[in-house]
Amino acid sequence: MTGYPLHRPRRLRTTPAVRRLVAETRLHPAQLILPAFVREGISEPVPIGSMPGVVQHTRDTLRKAAVEAAEAGVGGIMLYGVPAVQDAVGSEGTNPDGILQQAIRDVVGEVGDQVVVMSDLCLDEFTDHGHCGVLAPDGSVDNDATLERYAEMAVVQAEAGVHMVGPSGMMDGQIGVVREALDGAGHQDVAMLAYTAKYASGFYGPFREAVGSSLKGDRKTYQQDPANAREALRELELDLAEGADLVMVKPAMAYLDILRQVADASTVPVAAYQVSGEYAMVEAAAANGWIDRDRVIMETLTSIHRAGADQILTYWAVEAARTLRQ
Repeated sequence: MTGYPLHRPRRLRTTPAVRRLVAETRLHPAQLILPAFVREGISEPVPIGSMPGVVQHTRDTLRKAAVEAAEAGVGGIMLYGVPAVQDAVGSEGTNPDGILQQAIRDVVGEVGDQVVVMSDLCLDEFTDHGHCGVLAPDGSVDNDATLERYAEMAVVQAEAGVHMVGPSGMMDGQIGVVREALDGAGHQDVAMLAYTAKYASGFYGPFREAVGSSLKGDRKTYQQDPANAREALRELELDLAEGADLVMVKPAMAYLDILRQVADASTVPVAAYQVSGEYAMVEAAAANGWIDRDRVIMETLTSIHRAGADQILTYWAVEAARTLRQ
């Protein structure tokens, strides 16, 4: 080799200190959100078989998990309720004493403002058919009837003390309806995390076990087609116009291209959800000795942040937060 190259990239990879100094993507514990499940009528946590290390909490163990998340520096906790009784319209979702509303009060009472307390605003955990909305006589999901239920749910969750609601059902107009309901009930300070680009994905399988879903069939008529990208930007435009405070792409890892496009176009913070199937694949491969578990966890989270996520919902939130603080 002759001459003197102007740059040798490897000089900036020589030691951990050098690599840390020039790292372009830096993940912080406050950017992580822990999804947590609380189940009515149990006295001990119930392990979720397809998600090793994740459980359906009792109210008491959920309080402890929230404290652990706060102590680790996690930014938020997203709550999902698993009721003892489901029905056609998801009545427990709007019961002021339903399991999700109890959990919101419990967690807010335990951690206050140390962690942003969020709640899933959807009907799938509460309906006996497993869909995210009210069904029409022909078995399809009735968009406008579902919006009425979402408005009721939002107010009940806000009255329980939630800081942020996450409308996740992918009904047309849901953000505007929920915002109007919250404002009309005097809850102008309750924020909304819009599930803007939520795809009809095969990666949700373990989640359905986690929430006891009775779904038969699929949600392809209201969740986005995995083949479509531009559609996500149309959804983004609508959610922003209707008042979304944050927007989200779900799942994360198979949709990093969508995440990048949404992040480039959004005027509000962008979240991504590292979903149950993504979690389960890593845990299964690690259990078989095929990958370095800890390394892959941090690599996946870094890739999601690098692609444009300001916040990441991940079942590894507490573990990753502790790693980042070391």
